[in-house]
Amino acid sequence: MAQWEVLVEAAVARLVSRRRLYGTRLISLAPPPELPKTFSGPCLSDRSGMEIRLDRATLNKWLAEGGEANVHEQEVGEELLLFSSNDYLGLSSHPAIREAAAKAAKEFGMGPRGSPIICGYTTYHKLVEESLAELTKKEDCFLCPTGVSANLAVMTALGSITSLLAVGRKPTQDERIAIFSDALNHGSIIDGIRLVEQQQQAVSFVYKHCDMSHLDFLLSSCSAEKKVVVTDSLFSMEGDFAPLPRLVELRKKYGFLLVVDDAHGTLVCGDNGGGVPEMFECENEIDIYVGTLSKAAGCLGGFVACSTTWKRLLQSRGRSVIFSTTLPVPVVASIHAALHVARKEQWRRSLLWRHVQYFASLTKLDITSPIISIVVGSEEAALRAGSHMLRSGFHVTPIRPPTVPPNSCRLRITLSAAHSSDDIKRLAEALTPWLPNKQAKPSFSKRHAEQSFAVSSKL
Repeated sequence: MAQWEVLVEAAVARLVSRRRLYGTRLISLAPPPELPKTFSGPCLSDRSGMEIRLDRATLNKWLAEGGEANVHEQEVGEELLLFSSNDYLGLSSHPAIREAAAKAAKEFGMGPRGSPIICGYTTYHKLVEESLAELTKKEDCFLCPTGVSANLAVMTALGSITSLLAVGRKPTQDERIAIFSDALNHGSIIDGIRLVEQQQQAVSFVYKHCDMSHLDFLLSSCSAEKKVVVTDSLFSMEGDFAPLPRLVELRKKYGFLLVVDDAHGTLVCGDNGGGVPEMFECENEIDIYVGTLSKAAGCLGGFVACSTTWKRLLQSRGRSVIFSTTLPVPVVASIHAALHVARKEQWRRSLLWRHVQYFASLTKLDITSPIISIVVGSEEAALRAGSHMLRSGFHVTPIRPPTVPPNSCRLRITLSAAHSSDDIKRLAEALTPWLPNKQAKPSFSKRHAEQSFAVSSKL
């Protein structure tokens, strides 16, 4: 919103006056080779990312945790089909991504090793930032080593605004930023909020998961002038979407800064892969877009798509990035190739969503995304379920506390365009003993939501 642009410009001006505004020093490298070859449908290399071989000792240990200590080695094979990876488009093994990384490594090694504001920013990094800004329909982009560092950089940069504008003193309670966070947001968002709270730069409020009435109440009850709402777009453990259209309505009502972590939506959602904001047609209403390059892009890294003014602040106050060594050039080259492939091979996104529909039709589960949570309850039940899936030839990880609240342990399943319809069918058959009782589901879901809020509200 306009108020926030004024605040950020004032903070940047303060940095300029103190000679503390840092920028990158672009190092020129030879441009990438011609655009990589793409395919019109699934290729053999896709399977190499989904068919894995588990170490025998690890396999036996996992089985023992699920009460299968006496299983003979020959009874369970080491070859497994991977259904727990975030490689949604199957790009991690794509020939173009492999070749781009190999060619860059051969020509440049790992590239300059240093922070992006020292010597780590190259023309490859700039090219990827420009591509990501275009993808998300933002003015600029800030490339980060990981998605975690991107979230931490955004939170610490936000907190720094109050300190920069409160010259020579600690911000008063009224001057601090009020951050409103969904109860099931990523852990890196929560860690970032805790950090700025400890610095007395912000106060936080946790609203019940996707509960816009609760958020509306908290916003209306807060007297702080500087408000921020931060949310995941597609939640990593639930597989559900944040109600972005409703959040946009509240943004217009209260004038808060809207930060969206689209880690699981980038390249997965939207006609062009622009993520959940594109899917809901509200890209222009998102102030700061945080994304990752280690999931659907099949590579490594994170990014913040934002205005150029915000980027200037992040470059000077995003400590998790400016004190980290930049991404190696071969990784950045692979990201550039992945973005091109994702744009050209749109059939991958279409195939992924057909898999979601097919799995839903087989299991009768009410799912809306490639992330599927089958809640089984106790840790013991989750470990038994994980062992059952191993015996059935699937790598599906049991999720337990502290990742999820007690008694909401689950099997977390992720679908990929690299899977086949037969893979999906076999998975659904293997899951049959663990599919929820439809009649018991509503009351359990309500109890689980209450547990999640109780745990996560302790920021």
